[in-house]
Amino acid sequence: MAELRVFPLSCVVQKYAWGKIGLDSEVAKLLASSDPLAQIDPDKPYAELWMGTHPRGDAVILDNRIPQKTLGQWIADNPGCLGSKVKETFQGQLPFLFKVLSVNTALSIQAHPNKELAGKLHAQFPEHYPDANHKPEMAIALTPFQGMCGFRPVEEIVAFLQEVPEFRALIGNVAAEQLERSVCNDPRGVSAALRVCFTRMMKSEKKVFVDQLNMLVKRISQEVAAGKDTSGSSGKLLLQLHSQFPGDIGCFAIYFLNLVMLQPGESMFLGANEPHAYLYGDCIECMACSDNTVRAGLTPKFIDVLTLCEMLNYTPAPSSSKVFAPTQSRLDPCVYLYDPPVPDFTVMKIEIPSSIKLYLISAIDSASIVLVLQGTAVGTSTAAISEMTLRRGSVLFISANESVSLHLSSLDGMLLFRACCLL
Repeated sequence: MAELRVFPLSCVVQKYAWGKIGLDSEVAKLLASSDPLAQIDPDKPYAELWMGTHPRGDAVILDNRIPQKTLGQWIADNPGCLGSKVKETFQGQLPFLFKVLSVNTALSIQAHPNKELAGKLHAQFPEHYPDANHKPEMAIALTPFQGMCGFRPVEEIVAFLQEVPEFRALIGNVAAEQLERSVCNDPRGVSAALRVCFTRMMKSEKKVFVDQLNMLVKRISQEVAAGKDTSGSSGKLLLQLHSQFPGDIGCFAIYFLNLVMLQPGESMFLGANEPHAYLYGDCIECMACSDNTVRAGLTPKFIDVLTLCEMLNYTPAPSSSKVFAPTQSRLDPCVYLYDPPVPDFTVMKIEIPSSIKLYLISAIDSASIVLVLQGTAVGTSTAAISEMTLRRGSVLFISANESVSLHLSSLDGMLLFRACCLL
């Protein structure tokens, strides 16, 4: 029998409390359309779909001719499937985890260490930092998506310090004035002043910041009730986050961090030491394989304030600089590449128009995972032996240097996302 190197996967769904509920969730919709027997609980959250080999969510192989049960086991026995460069560079491991997220309430404000810091943290505090890898991430919006990412331009933070007295009281006049004066300075002076202000906020005593936050929420709520414009205090976002995380220091972080609104197809890349949070919406996410997270707020979990304030990238930049659009492939007009500045992963969006009835998912020198977002087709491959029915929610593993022919049966074309590693 020829070797099976292309096969469908059944992927793990994570039901974290922040996920969208029932069929409001893109994760639940994908699960329901890919598996007719799936029972979607209308009252339960469906937060994440994990497509990869992570030990807490190793994908199950849907082909009983393959002796290994999971993708992780199969790759361990067949490391050549990764592609020669990927196998060598990443020690025989699949270097990325591919996900769909459906976010109903905010995830914690967090940052991920670079490789050097990850190694130190893992050695010192393995209970909080479970591995020695970095964790760059990229989010691609499937529905209008709201997140926070990176420090705002200093002018915006200064405007909040002048507009929101409770915020200024928390930071203190001395640090606030230093930031206000730094606007005319060189970038290093700006970053130093920003670090002082953010550290003041993160190290403030709980009673102090809770009192200021309660005063701010009360004032904004009264202004909203009186029909006043609260945009100068980011009133709407403040009340949204405070309703989800009352008394949390993260509610003040909105005055430091950019609010980023992604339209479907737009993405943001979250590099090492970049503070960020996902607030609402559905997205595709791809990341390096790591669980290292340093939290800053909007969370009941451990907050490592010292590490956080030391590691962050205090370079202010406008929210528009955080959004990046894909580039159309020169080889295939159906393919759009999301290629972040790290080697661990690349994501391709494949949009096949309705006029095309036969499409080839081309061979590349990397293992890849394909998710069907829209449309139906029958997939064939010399490395799959039998035909594979692909519909919305189907997930396919394709070994390096293998291709798959799609015989489209849907009237409105297909939309696929493909995660890989292009070294």
